[in-house]
Amino acid sequence: MEGLGEAKKMKTIAIQGVKGAFHEIAARQYFEGEEINVLECYTFKDLFDAIAKDPELIGIVAIENTIAGSLLPNYALLRESSCSIVGEHKLRIEHNLAALPGQNKNEICEVYSQPIALMQCEDFFASHKYMRAIACEDTALSAKEIAVKGLKGRAAICSSLAAQMYELDILAKGIETNKRNFTRFLIIAQPQLASQLKQGKQVDKVSLVLSLSHHEGSLAKVLTILADNHMNLTKIQSLPIIGEEWRYQFYIDFTFTDYNQFQNAIKEIGPLTRDLEILGEYHMALTPE
Repeated sequence: MEGLGEAKKMKTIAIQGVKGAFHEIAARQYFEGEEINVLECYTFKDLFDAIAKDPELIGIVAIENTIAGSLLPNYALLRESSCSIVGEHKLRIEHNLAALPGQNKNEICEVYSQPIALMQCEDFFASHKYMRAIACEDTALSAKEIAVKGLKGRAAICSSLAAQMYELDILAKGIETNKRNFTRFLIIAQPQLASQLKQGKQVDKVSLVLSLSHHEGSLAKVLTILADNHMNLTKIQSLPIIGEEWRYQFYIDFTFTDYNQFQNAIKEIGPLTRDLEILGEYHMALTPE
């Protein structure tokens, strides 16, 4: 039996948004079975700043969505930070129309939510033209403000967790246009904590960033080496290098089955690249059914 001194320390997870946000849902699913605290951060930059100040803080950051694409600013924030990726989580996004108790859909004239969430529900708005979509900072924050301010005739597009937390009724469930709507989140931490979090966990995926010289076929050579070493490319994203015209950084994700082959691939591509940095080695998350 564990002694009191051996009890697990509760983890604090920094999320973008307020409680009830999809970031919190992803965090609770990733750390399923563990009791966690949630630290609300207004922006993603605030989240990275919080982790920089507190080495015991874990962050969860959305990096791409199957409909909206990559969250490009988050790549730059990750690259500029000292954080390491320790895991990933893929969350099925279900949007719900939530309002104060006792109302029905016909009484709703304005709907508040984050711009991407509104965009993902365009078919719902097309069939409810009397509702006006209003962009706000966050899905869960929209729900919270309706509850706190007692706004009748207003609704939020949010998660079922946010509706429950802020005691709103769900007037319409699953209103997203595309039901295959997933967001991929990265779990990040400062290096020392990251090393602890990865202990005993399987490693079969890597995220790295690199730049290349202006030589013909340089990117093709790098990708060929990865393929020859049986690395499975899952993502490649380019971003311009600020201050260096027409030069780019490439953010690359790939999976592997043999760690030694992965290390060999890194050694082989090293001479062909500039500023190669491994952002994290971790376990690949499966897409939910």
